[in-house]
Formats: sequence, structure tokens, C-alpha cells
Amino acid sequence: MVFSSVIFLLYFLPLFLLAYYICPNRFKNYLLLASSILFYSWGAPKFIFVILGTTIIDFSLVWLMSLQSDERYRKLFLILSVSLNLGLLFYFKYCNFFIDNLNDILSAGGIGPIQMLDVVLPIGISFYTFESLTYVIDVYRKEHAPLKNFLDYQLYIILFPKLIAGPIIRYKDIADQINGRFDTFTYAAALKGFHRFVIGLAKKVILANTLGAYADKAFALDLNAINSHVAWIGSFCYTLQIYFDFSGYSDMAIGIGQMLGFRFPENFNNPYTSKSITEFWRRWHMTLGAWMRNYLYIPLGGNRVSSKKRLYFNLWLVFVLSGFWHGASWAFIIWGVFHGTFLVLERGWYGKFLERIGKWPALLITFLVINFGWIFFREKSALHACRYIQAMFCFDRPAAELTNNMKEAYVLLLAGLFFSFFTLFKPFQRIQNRIYSDTLTQPESIVYTCSSLAILTLSVAMITASNFNPFIYFRF
Repeated sequence: MVFSSVIFLLYFLPLFLLAYYICPNRFKNYLLLASSILFYSWGAPKFIFVILGTTIIDFSLVWLMSLQSDERYRKLFLILSVSLNLGLLFYFKYCNFFIDNLNDILSAGGIGPIQMLDVVLPIGISFYTFESLTYVIDVYRKEHAPLKNFLDYQLYIILFPKLIAGPIIRYKDIADQINGRFDTFTYAAALKGFHRFVIGLAKKVILANTLGAYADKAFALDLNAINSHVAWIGSFCYTLQIYFDFSGYSDMAIGIGQMLGFRFPENFNNPYTSKSITEFWRRWHMTLGAWMRNYLYIPLGGNRVSSKKRLYFNLWLVFVLSGFWHGASWAFIIWGVFHGTFLVLERGWYGKFLERIGKWPALLITFLVINFGWIFFREKSALHACRYIQAMFCFDRPAAELTNNMKEAYVLLLAGLFFSFFTLFKPFQRIQNRIYSDTLTQPESIVYTCSSLAILTLSVAMITASNFNPFIYFRF
């Protein structure tokens, strides 16, 4: 079940919210946990027991760790918990990747292949694995005391608004909200959460889905025949699709959380307005960036290392692993290498170059770099990605069209570009700040609510009228 489905919008969410607001505070968490289990079971009934089982083991290991005074035993329980979570992630997500690559090596030596495992990837495993790791590591570091109630911990892991695709929330950032949010809950804040949810739904359905339809058509064309014009249009459509798809889903998650009294961290901040790849990663999937920084980059030494070479290696390694986290293929690894390399270059001559050429040229170059990177993210193999980029520069091929109505593609592309870059201008930045403001006047609240209801109706109509409703990060 995804947020942009008819079942969720017309049945699950309204019925759940009705029951949640009627339910006394002392039973709300039980209702939320049961609903979260139902939400996940709807899409992956076989794997709900994997999550429930690992939460039991993790909670027990962390509880035992907290009782130890000897550092050796604390580290032992830490290692056991981390090994359990990473081991499950490796088995489900990466095992066949390594078998496939090992088979290539064996085949070169004339040895028969190892049989691939019949493994299905559990929905959202990368996200809830990272959150399980934050719990044990934060408790180990004594940044927060362990939860005393197992059901509270299970709710932290399986909370349905952020279960499938984040935001990735650190344990210490939400631990106090699990039972303390009822004291600060207001229906005015819940209404703001509804507005935020609808903004995200519109991003997903009106922009991402329509742009994605054109991107799919472009990337499905014969790479030997596709011309540069169509290839560029397809790449830009995908670049905008993945932003509105993922940021829209994050907005919906943050909005639902706010309707329940939670405060989730922001995940996107107009990333395509960045003037460097470094700035881009401060604005894109910010909770993943924070996780990588706190649990990987800083433990590797961060900026406090003895040499620039070690600093550059740390940066590069973090982004290689980030690419691998996104998917078990060489294309994702190359995507991570691609971004890591630009981050390293920006620490030297390339960063100085971007500063010298000014805001607008730097912004344009950075957007083009990001656009090329997404092609590796989009394609199933690195070879296909390279061939697609090659097609973008085959200007001698005859012009072709993605559809009979190319005007619609251009209009959607322009709309996507406008909403990606409009905060570069101060009046539009002020409009966005006002829309996302926690304090609204009564007339503003009435206007936003009426507008939200109209957009919600339009979005539901578009969902029911089309079978095309993908979610890119659903497979991670």
C-alpha cells in the first residue's frame, strides 16, 4: 500500500484518522502500532514477521547492553545487533548481486555457475534497517536511554508514515515524542499536516506521475535510434520525476506525522537550486545525508584527519556506500562514485571554478551534472546508462517524438522546472515560507483548506483515471 493509492486515500487513511481522533490518548499508540502492522502487511504479508522478529531481538540485545557496565560486553551486544541488521539487509538485497558477479568470475575460469537464490526484497528494508541501527548506536553512545516498553520501540521502527521510504529518523529525535506528543497536539497543527500531505500528493500525482510517463517512453526507445532531442527531454523528465516523486512522498509522510502529533525532520530543501554538488547533498534526502555523516563519515574521522588524501577518501567512500545502499547493481555504485568524485573535486580547483563563474552558471552546470548522474540511477546497467548519455549527443539522427502531443510534454517540463527553481526568487521564497508556516491566519487557513480539498479531489481523479502510479523509492 502506498500513499498515492485509492485504497489508502479513500479507505485506510480516513478510517484510521477517525478511529485515532476518537480513541483515548492512552490507547492511541496501540491503535497506531496495529494500523502500521496492517499497512505493511497489506503490501508485504510474508515479510511482516521479519520486521516483528528483528524488533524483538534488537530490543532484547539493546536492553541487555544497557545493563552492562563492562565495555567489552556492551560492544559485544552492539556488534550482535549491528550484525543482525546488516546481515538481513545483505541477504535480502545484496546476496544475489555478489553471486551474479562471482558467477562472472567463475565463468571466465570455465567453472559452472552458483545457483541464484530465490529472494524477494522486503519493502522498505533499507529504511527500517538504518533506523534499527540508529537505536542501538544511540543507546550505545549514551545519547539517549533505551525505551522501557517494547511496544514503544516497535512503534518507532514500524510507524507507517515513515516506514516505506522515510524520512530516516534518528531514535533520539523521536523517542520523546512517542509518548510525549499528546501534550503538544493541536487540531490546528493537524490541519497544517493535512495541507502538507496534499502538497506532497500533488507533487507525486500531478507532476511526478505525468513526467514519469514521458521519461519511461524515452528510456524505453531503441538506443541505436533515439535522437539527442528526445534523449535530453527524457533525462530532464526523469530528473524532475524523481525529485517530485520522492519529495512528494516525504511531504506526505511529514504531513501524516503532523496529523498524529509527530514532528518529523525535513527531507528536501529545493535541491535543484544548488550551486554545487556539495550544496545539493545538503538539500537532497537530508535525513540520509545526516545518517551517513553521523554513523559513517564522522566515525571514519570526518574532517579531523591527518591528510587531505584521507579526507577525500572518506568523502568518496561514503558516497560509494550511499550508491550501493540505493541498490544492488554497478549502476548505483557508479552513481555513488560519480557524486563522490565531484564532492572531492569541489574541495579543490573545481569548487574554486564554481565560485568564480557566479551563481547562475554554477547553478546550471550543477543541474546538468545532477541530470547526468540520474541516468545511472535510472538505467538497469551502467552500459545502458553510458549508451543513453552517448545518444544525448547524437545530433545527426533524425528528430523523433515521444508522443503525438509533444506540447503537453513541454508544458509539464516547464511546470516541473518552475516548481524546482522558483525559490531562487525572493517573492516565491516568501510564498513557500508562508505555505509551510506553522502559524496561519483564519482567512489563510480557510483558503489553504479549500485549495487542499480541491487538489485532493483532482489527485484522486487522476489516480483513478490512470494505471500509471509508480513510486521510485518503493523498491529501496
